[in-house]
Amino acid sequence: MRTDAQEQNRGVLFALSAYGMWGLFPIYFKSVASVSPLEVLSHRIIWSVVFLTLFILISGRWQELIHNFRQKRLLASLSVSAILVSLNWLVFIWAVGQGRILETSLGYFINPLISLLLGMIFLGERLRKAQWIAILLAVAGVGYQLVLVGSLPWVALFLACSFGFYGLLRKRIVVDPFSGLLIETLLLSPFALLYLFWLNQQNQLAFLSDSIEMSLLLVAAGIITSLPLICFAVGARRLTLTLNGLLQYTAPSIAFLLAVVVYHEPLDSNRLVTFALIWSGLILFTAEGIWRNKTTSS
Repeated sequence: MRTDAQEQNRGVLFALSAYGMWGLFPIYFKSVASVSPLEVLSHRIIWSVVFLTLFILISGRWQELIHNFRQKRLLASLSVSAILVSLNWLVFIWAVGQGRILETSLGYFINPLISLLLGMIFLGERLRKAQWIAILLAVAGVGYQLVLVGSLPWVALFLACSFGFYGLLRKRIVVDPFSGLLIETLLLSPFALLYLFWLNQQNQLAFLSDSIEMSLLLVAAGIITSLPLICFAVGARRLTLTLNGLLQYTAPSIAFLLAVVVYHEPLDSNRLVTFALIWSGLILFTAEGIWRNKTTSS
């Protein structure tokens, strides 16, 4: 029988695997950048359905899936969350192809603070002073780029807000993550299939008409999407919210390093100021959470 320490170590391993894969996403989407973002998104939806269906059948979760399909309110809620996550995926795919990985990493650094704000607005959660300061630092970072640089980091804001609202909605939907994502992708799959059929009719479909390597990469979109989720779900059950919250910064940090070191995206002083303000907010938010967790548990 495993001890609590062993379970936590397993949780850290699985969580880091999930966040590591999410952080390395830009490498995959760079490799399919020659394919239109909508086609990549369509393959991501369809092959996720295939992979998750196999996983649910093998893991014996199909009865729970059938039960969820019979709940009309659940299907209606998951229809909304499916739209949110598909828009998030589409903008991310497009941004990586356009060489804007830095801005995507900024979005996922902002996301925890956006989630804080949404919790206050929609769930009646009260923010502590340090949390307010953290949010204001993030606002200052975005405001700096808007006023002094003259451009709004819309990709970062869209990714942070769409994923924030997606997280808020999924928090209120009682469904396990595997069934939830499978139902979401199933709801989206008719539109994805219709779009791929239309592309084929226009002789613009990359799948099976491009190289074999490209076709295999597009099929791999299902595994790329589903495998991190499985690792995350296994890891999160074994970790405290504080530790899991700390580990989540692994993904945008890896993406940030990829953008600067591997893909040589420009990191000028103005952009660095924006990142520095948001990082300061995250450090304050995380440190306050750790301190509060220690004082309440002691």
